Amino acid sequence: MARRLVVVTGASSGIGAAFARQFASKGWDLALVARREDRLKELAEEMKARFGVDSLIIPADLSKANAPKEIVKAVEDAGRQIDGLVNNAGAGQPGHFTETKWTDQARFLQLMVTNYLALAHLVAPGMAERGFGRIINVSSVSALLPSANAHTRFSGTLYPGAKSLLIKFSEALHLELAGKNVHVSAVAPGYTWSEFHDVNGARATVSQMPKFWMLTAEEVATAGYDAVERGIVLRVPGAWYKFLTAMSKVLPDPLGRAVMRAQERRMTARAGANS
Repeated sequence: MARRLVVVTGASSGIGAAFARQFASKGWDLALVARREDRLKELAEEMKARFGVDSLIIPADLSKANAPKEIVKAVEDAGRQIDGLVNNAGAGQPGHFTETKWTDQARFLQLMVTNYLALAHLVAPGMAERGFGRIINVSSVSALLPSANAHTRFSGTLYPGAKSLLIKFSEALHLELAGKNVHVSAVAPGYTWSEFHDVNGARATVSQMPKFWMLTAEEVATAGYDAVERGIVLRVPGAWYKFLTAMSKVLPDPLGRAVMRAQERRMTARAGANS
């Protein structure tokens, strides 16, 4: 019997690579998706050597509308079926919404929302029919906290809203597929050491944060895998972020926003003093 196979998008580094390692350690074969084919090949070789699993290498740009169909076709052409999906590929769209091109914002939404949903829409029916499936959508703790200007400067004005949609979608799809052994989970990490911050120009600020604010990609992947296996629809990794999200539920919205603004000023001042 062939091993189960999981598609991991954004698998060339960071959280995506950590998810690939996590699934491989549990005996899953991999379909590794990202733009950087060389990175995917290196990861595939590592997974074969460490865990004895096989990998499909699928170079793709998830900001392109046809990418989800091409990914699914590549898996089918290899004679495999998709038993798991980790929607992780992503990047921010730094800058003020009113000062950026709509084409850039539309590309961001294609990458961070539309293609996540398109991939899930393509694979979920087969999972339900076969009576097994695991879908993880990588969201963000920013979806659960009051908005702050840092989102605009480093990730984009639409970032928290896009990540919020992924949580609500995960909750709804999980309920829709209840009883069919198809689990859908959203994992909502906070600041995580990865190349994401280099791409978005936030490395200087992130490097000045207290250590307890920072998660590792491995912590996020472990939390996400555990959640989807146990049928937990939302997981917030890290004690600090669990505390913040719990507080955000009880604080009045104006006070929550004031706290976020104060924290942002401290972070900005610390980064400026050390730049």
